[in-house]
Amino acid sequence: MLPAPISTSSVTSAVHPALCVSTPGRVCLFGEHQDYLQLPVIPCAISLRIAIEGKYRSDRTVKINLPDIASAESFSLEGPLHYTVERDYFRSVVNVVRRAGMTFSCGFDCTVRGRIPINAGTSSSSALIVTWVNFLARMSDQHKELPPGEIARLAHAAEVLEFNEPGGMMDHYSTAFGGVIAIDFYPHIAIERLDAPLKTIVLGDSREPKDTKGILARVKNQVLDATKKLSTHHPEFSLHTVTREDLDRYRMEISESQLSLLRGTIQNRDITRLAKSMLRERPLDHRQIGRLLSEHQAILRDVLQISTPKIDGMIDAALNAGAYGGKINGSGGGGCMFVYAPEHPENVALAIKEAGGSAYILDPDTGTRLEMTELAG
Repeated sequence: MLPAPISTSSVTSAVHPALCVSTPGRVCLFGEHQDYLQLPVIPCAISLRIAIEGKYRSDRTVKINLPDIASAESFSLEGPLHYTVERDYFRSVVNVVRRAGMTFSCGFDCTVRGRIPINAGTSSSSALIVTWVNFLARMSDQHKELPPGEIARLAHAAEVLEFNEPGGMMDHYSTAFGGVIAIDFYPHIAIERLDAPLKTIVLGDSREPKDTKGILARVKNQVLDATKKLSTHHPEFSLHTVTREDLDRYRMEISESQLSLLRGTIQNRDITRLAKSMLRERPLDHRQIGRLLSEHQAILRDVLQISTPKIDGMIDAALNAGAYGGKINGSGGGGCMFVYAPEHPENVALAIKEAGGSAYILDPDTGTRLEMTELAG
């Protein structure tokens, strides 16, 4: 049984005078454009984080300060919350956690700060939403400490399902759990912590704007349309079992572009499966992991066509500077790339900067967590 809602006076006491929760960004090591097809993915949380720090108010108003983007949000918890802008995530999370049984006798004063590049493929929006779910659960009348899987499920509902978006679930699970994880979505969601001893990752932000919704819709819709056509006439057809050789049997039933995308999808699926096996091995073959990243990038660039000339140039510069391998990160069409650089990451970062990008030298990081103090930086 849930505890009864606590009174405003007790909430504003010294029991929880202030609280700070932070969440990492992520890179998708393997399985780009796979999660919405229920195919396996391997993301890695990175040491760029976003934090929400806040404390209770004496009324039911929520005030959110967003100094990184020179903005602010404010709304009341009295009555139902209606969305006022596209992707109204602060309100959608409140609605979703309320449906999950959480109640709020008081509002909050909050500040959001972060270092995750925005709209660049490193999961800034999902990390924000995961942080907000975690924060609200802890600040609710029930004072819930949710497991990462539940945080991820609620965050996905608030970001994707609530607004009928085309995205998948990888970002929410990756940022909630942290570390290197393998996610299987079929026949049900299964999370495996790989605990792979990965070394330095160098992230490069191209600063090119990207159209996440447009690219997702183009790639996702073509693959799903082809899959639906083939499974209608061939009930045995499945993206989980079909091989590249099998696809030749269906070439007359779908368009050439759909066939090409299906081939790329199957290649990426197989690379991800191989990478999962390799990431379990000890000692870890760091150079082979790099080679697989570059093989994945070739498919994303040449088949899915989601890379850009600038990002290709940044990757080439990083490889010439000693990186083991790398790829575009996220939905594509701009945003970030990353390389695996266990050796001389400073030289690799300099090469990315000279190719026109911003560079971040990073390590794998933990998932969403309670902070003792405000996140620095």
